[in-house]
Amino acid sequence: MSHRLADIEQKIFAGERLTFDDGVRLFREANPLQLSSWADLVRRRLHPDNLVTFVIGRNINYTNVCWVQCRFCNFFRLPGQDGGYILSKDAIFGKIQELIDLGGTEILIQGGVNPALKIEYFEDLFRAMKSRFPIHLHGLSPVEIIYLAKISGLREEECLVRLKAAGLDSIPGAGAEMLVEAVRKEIAPYKNSSMAWLGLMRAAHRLGIASTATMMYGSVETIEQRVEHLLAVRDLQDETGGFRAFIPWSFQPDGTHLAHLKRASGLDYLRTVAVSRLLLDNVPNIQASWLTQGPKVGQIALQYGVNDMGSTVLEENVVTAKDSVFLVPLSEIERLIRDAGFTPARRNTRYEVLEVLAAT
Repeated sequence: MSHRLADIEQKIFAGERLTFDDGVRLFREANPLQLSSWADLVRRRLHPDNLVTFVIGRNINYTNVCWVQCRFCNFFRLPGQDGGYILSKDAIFGKIQELIDLGGTEILIQGGVNPALKIEYFEDLFRAMKSRFPIHLHGLSPVEIIYLAKISGLREEECLVRLKAAGLDSIPGAGAEMLVEAVRKEIAPYKNSSMAWLGLMRAAHRLGIASTATMMYGSVETIEQRVEHLLAVRDLQDETGGFRAFIPWSFQPDGTHLAHLKRASGLDYLRTVAVSRLLLDNVPNIQASWLTQGPKVGQIALQYGVNDMGSTVLEENVVTAKDSVFLVPLSEIERLIRDAGFTPARRNTRYEVLEVLAAT
């Protein structure tokens, strides 16, 4: 053990809260074995049952039309541009039925910031989805909701109340990217501010709409800015308690306006997820990002503080770069969990265990 980190180790063993400086030092000085040992200790303190959970879910990207033009995204099409689409109800219903046939419970619906779609579109769509299918509707990032409220002439709280009444159950943490203004201005200059993202989440939590939080790292940010992001999430969680899970994922440069940047390594991911587990003492679940890192790194992350493998994900178009998509069958997720020494368990979006999968 590095003597310089002895004070941090003592805090971890005692269950004390780590500081900004502690987080920076962990990123810069801790070796992989230390991070694994400490993060696993905290993970097992929070989840002593040796379960690793997952949800059978599906992403539905209802539109790719978006005016925000994030430099890290290769999914969007500008309004009026060739290749733009809005999925029909029948297409969306067909995707949901495929999920139901697999025993799925969660629909993650999100897309571009499309100026043609106002509140009435989502109210109609959500009511139709919930009337037809027994699903949990996990949908619309804060970025989408902030803009939706603006073009619909609503306060954000009013917009959230109407979406909840139409069937919205919870909100994904997309659009956080890096909750640091200097980074946002460089990678997504037209996107709302970090304070706006946090403000929308605060309003949702107060209305009883839970959410997740994310962090896209590995673009232009510094280590200090990663820690700043983590502590912004922790501070809001202290206030509201509305974040169910945290999901860090690495920037995928291929095909974007930032393609010249180097892709983050698997080791950087493991370091980031471990520090996230250690700093976010009030967020109960850390979710693996095997979608961008691949299933093997996702499996290794189970030794670095991760307790959840996320959604089975039948499709994904936004997070992953072209030709870097990792989609694996349910049986493989179960195998990865077992081979890491844990017991797989199917959960719902509220992180309630539905079934513990005994070994066959």
